[in-house]
Amino acid sequence: MDFKAYRLEEAPPTVYYVPDFITSEEEDKIISNVYAAPKPKWTQLSNRRLQNWGGIPHVKGMITEKIPEWLTMYTEKIGQLGVFGNVKPNHILVNEYLPGQGIMPHLDGPLFYPTVTTISCGSHTMLDFKRPILTDENETDTSDHGPDTKILSLLLERRSLLILQDDMYHKYMHSIAEVEDDIVTDKVANLKTCGIQYIQGQTLKRSTRISLTIRHVPRTSRFQIRLGK
Repeated sequence: MDFKAYRLEEAPPTVYYVPDFITSEEEDKIISNVYAAPKPKWTQLSNRRLQNWGGIPHVKGMITEKIPEWLTMYTEKIGQLGVFGNVKPNHILVNEYLPGQGIMPHLDGPLFYPTVTTISCGSHTMLDFKRPILTDENETDTSDHGPDTKILSLLLERRSLLILQDDMYHKYMHSIAEVEDDIVTDKVANLKTCGIQYIQGQTLKRSTRISLTIRHVPRTSRFQIRLGK
């Protein structure tokens, strides 16, 4: 698959959106395996819970862990696209979002190769983007809207793949609103490339969403923790 054919011209550089990247059967297996994971794999946060696979990213280097086969098939599938250059993804963050849960505006940061890929399972969500973070002290915001203004949204459908690179990785903060329903508006930049047709004003009810955020952590450690003898 040539992922560059899925570039969104309606968004800043660079967004690729691929509907139906996985099948319904693959989606079901992913969800089943996520909930079959050992209880200690889950980390409970205030607004959601998550699993780390491959290790926990750290500024001193990620202590690598073996990724299970049910996930490596997707790291390999995405790795074959070439979105990470000459390296392969080595880390998967699994997030569970119940209806009404979301995540605050954030950047993915320097611990990762500057590309993020996300597979959505179980439910759609709406990913919102805010004005870019200004990194040059000489830059000024000359618009009538401040940096907290939402400039666009992306409708992430079930079984879709999202790829963010360049300015959309480095500068634009992204978030998910803590709501149970999403309204389709003219701010949704990928409506023309979605798997099905939506109309302005349409209400989309969320259910439980499982997301696989697949990335590459450049700095890793071969150190392994051993317990006992």
